[in-house]
Amino acid sequence: MTAHRRAGRRRLPFRLDGFGGWADQEPMWRAASPALITAATERALSRPAGNWFVLGATRAVTAGRPFGRTVAGQEVVAWRGSGGELLAGPGACPHLGAPLCDGRVRSGRLICHWHGMPIDGRPIAGWAPYPTYDDGVLAWVRLDVVGGETPLDRPVLPPRPSPARAIEAVTETTGVCEPQDVLANRLDPWHGGWLHPYSFAALSVVEAPASDGSGPDRFVVDVSYRLPGRAMVVPTRAVFTAPDRRTVVMRVQDGEGAGSVVETHAVPVGVDDRGRPLTSVVEAVIAVSDRPGFAVGRLLAPALRPLVRRTAARLWRDDLAYAQRRWQLRQRGRLPG
Repeated sequence: MTAHRRAGRRRLPFRLDGFGGWADQEPMWRAASPALITAATERALSRPAGNWFVLGATRAVTAGRPFGRTVAGQEVVAWRGSGGELLAGPGACPHLGAPLCDGRVRSGRLICHWHGMPIDGRPIAGWAPYPTYDDGVLAWVRLDVVGGETPLDRPVLPPRPSPARAIEAVTETTGVCEPQDVLANRLDPWHGGWLHPYSFAALSVVEAPASDGSGPDRFVVDVSYRLPGRAMVVPTRAVFTAPDRRTVVMRVQDGEGAGSVVETHAVPVGVDDRGRPLTSVVEAVIAVSDRPGFAVGRLLAPALRPLVRRTAARLWRDDLAYAQRRWQLRQRGRLPG
């Protein structure tokens, strides 16, 4: 990008939305090859995660109260130790099986609310802790009993902006599908302008991996984000990659917010009462900007996070419908490609 273009971007990152209606877009179905999407998904599924699973947002595990979550069929409880460290382990009390997520935390100890059994994060009466990792945005737990992989010391973390200079927000939603269906949705960038016309315009996939995996294993997309009211758009270039078997990362390479990251983590939950698989989508938006006013925006982060989460939730309402439909077709043996 030339100095003139960089200066122009700093002055005015927005453009008038002159891209026409939904039906006026260029059809994407020929480029969105089912075989290409399936191959990209299979390559992602082959990458190790080291048995690490996202529990939720760092902010969700607070001092003074336990946090409960079911991951891959395992009941997990997490809390903060006396020094603020992330602790986690089986969610059932080893005494009589009470749900530890309903207990209390006092001075870093998790106390069962049935009979007062205290757990300080060390093994006790058959209860043993799980390895944890807190990256400042997301809280992780390592479940070797269900992961089936060679354990890693820490999660496979993609490069991301420092939370200290970013606005971060985490959105969670759950659907009837498997993690691979969430990955396939994210590794199909062609659907953005058609399935989400309220958010995206002028989408063009300028680089995609070959079906045989040769060349860079990434998708490069030029897209304009619609601002509320739809009168203005923000042009960007984004790169999609899959660093492990349950994660797809979108990084803004050029345009407003360059360096910002959206991490989509597909977390298996278990099965519902009909035996269908449930998957939680935990999506972390980590936004940065080189504009002087962004520092002020960071001070308003508590007010901005609900807006970011609302936008992400609307997108995932549609994307989970895509993922759930894909799972249904796979069960019937009718998935194209």
